[in-house]
Amino acid sequence: MGTNDKYAGKKAVVTGGTAGIGLATAKALIEGGAAVIVTGQTERNLEEASRELGPKAHVVQSDAASLNDIDALGKIVAEKFGQVDFVFINAGFCKLEPFDQITEAVYDKTFDINTKGVFFTVQRLAPLVRRGGSFLFMTSVADELGYPMMSAFSASRAAVRSLARVFASELLPNGLRVNAISPGFIRTQTMGIAGASMEDVEAFIKEGEEVTPMKRIGTLDEAVRAILFLGFDATFTTGAELTVDGGIGQGIYAPHSTNAEAAKAVS
Repeated sequence: MGTNDKYAGKKAVVTGGTAGIGLATAKALIEGGAAVIVTGQTERNLEEASRELGPKAHVVQSDAASLNDIDALGKIVAEKFGQVDFVFINAGFCKLEPFDQITEAVYDKTFDINTKGVFFTVQRLAPLVRRGGSFLFMTSVADELGYPMMSAFSASRAAVRSLARVFASELLPNGLRVNAISPGFIRTQTMGIAGASMEDVEAFIKEGEEVTPMKRIGTLDEAVRAILFLGFDATFTTGAELTVDGGIGQGIYAPHSTNAEAAKAVS
């Protein structure tokens, strides 16, 4: 994505914006002329994101599961920006484990970050989003699939899908849109898995290539373009969930004999 002025004068917030899809989204917004507040937790990621994003980004350490941090984020947004045009609630947590090995601590962390964090971030930031602006929630193709080892994660994202519909209804009088983005396998450093080793990531990529009907995993650019479409261009769309999943969540059957040709055709 080259430098342009598509988002000149716009102000955005990206939670979980110091790595992966969140960082790529923040970078695209800044390249388009926007000013962005991004949040993260890991000191190293915060420092690297600050260097990479430059002076048009305000990088804030914030725990998506902490109501105190969410309130503090609201104060920072009000102080730095006053009002914003777009809030992408991207912060998330996923640990792959069989359901009978998930501890209460992991279960609670999953829902605290992925669901409670979304709910209270909207509650705190909604008054700061100007009329005509929008919220976008990160969900997952796992919120509709019975994917093994993702029980808590899938349930937490399914709850967010439901919240998108309800918040879309409640925020209509404010002139705000609320949507969700549902990725399948997207190529990032950790593939969205907490504590993943390089071997885990490579195995996850291989699995994604095998089970996705397009026979490849998605790129960051493909995810970001869908995110920015919902954030700014889809002005007659609210309460929706857009899948960016290569067909994996759509019940598409791709015969083995045509997979290579199909993948090449849509690449």
